[in-house]
Amino acid sequence: MVYALFVGTAAFLVSLIAGRWVVACLAARGLGKQISADAPASHAVKAGTPTMGGLLIFGTVFLVTAPTNLFEKRSIFLPLGIIVATGILGLVDDFLTIEGRAKGRAGLNKRLKTGLLLSLGLASALILYYGLEARSINVPWLGKHEIGLLYIPVAVGIFIATTSAVAVTDGLDALAGGTTALAFAVYGVIAFLQDQTFLATFSLTVVGATLGFLWYNAHPARVFMGDTGALALGSTLAVVALMTGWWLILPVVGVVFFMEGLSTVAQIAYFRLSGGKRIFKMTPLHHHFELLGWSEPQIVTRFWIIGMAGGLLGIALALTD
Repeated sequence: MVYALFVGTAAFLVSLIAGRWVVACLAARGLGKQISADAPASHAVKAGTPTMGGLLIFGTVFLVTAPTNLFEKRSIFLPLGIIVATGILGLVDDFLTIEGRAKGRAGLNKRLKTGLLLSLGLASALILYYGLEARSINVPWLGKHEIGLLYIPVAVGIFIATTSAVAVTDGLDALAGGTTALAFAVYGVIAFLQDQTFLATFSLTVVGATLGFLWYNAHPARVFMGDTGALALGSTLAVVALMTGWWLILPVVGVVFFMEGLSTVAQIAYFRLSGGKRIFKMTPLHHHFELLGWSEPQIVTRFWIIGMAGGLLGIALALTD
């Protein structure tokens, strides 16, 4: 664990130092975020803030993992490959939403984007099942249980759901970054308790890289992670959880993502079933609290607290095995 902590610290320093140059380059090239018309009016001041900051996260993870953690276990190529692949997918999507560009203002075609994520999810599930023989579910107090071929569609579902939930959480300064760093730290601890030191090291590498990014993403943000970071972090968190076998507790460890995603699904479903009525003032959930009058730092800090509590409970549940 000492080695994993040192590697995580190194990732933080690389991200922190490189971040100044990355943010300056994004700003100099006018790669500013286009703010959605569906966001609260208070977000208009964020227009033009550089996006694609997630490049700093997955770039740092790759650069640090290559010399420190790439050869201990070949299975590390799975989460590393996913964070790079989905990071690049998000990078393309973000580039097509840059403020002021005439073409591609809506980003990648939704069907194409979903199809690519499904393909990556399926590839991950097949590698987990056939390559790593990860075919089980860990249930608190009840132990480990094989679920056979059912594991493959379940793994794909977890991949898509977690990626989507992290993406909708990315709406306030430091919200998605802080909560994903917490979740990866929790799974790093779980992996270490399982003697999967390579996976613990990778998880803490992601934590360090994300913390370096947060230095520049703190309110008021100088850069946004965009889908470049959200897709990379969400998909990789799902893969790491699946590799530990403790994917059942993801809604606990990632309680903030669960709340944000569920609020959006519930709002849409209720709106359609009720003929136009709403449960929340606006979704995802963080926008609801904005419209209730909470300040952005208040929402982020309180969601971080909820995430910390979920993380503590998640470790406790993993220890019941």
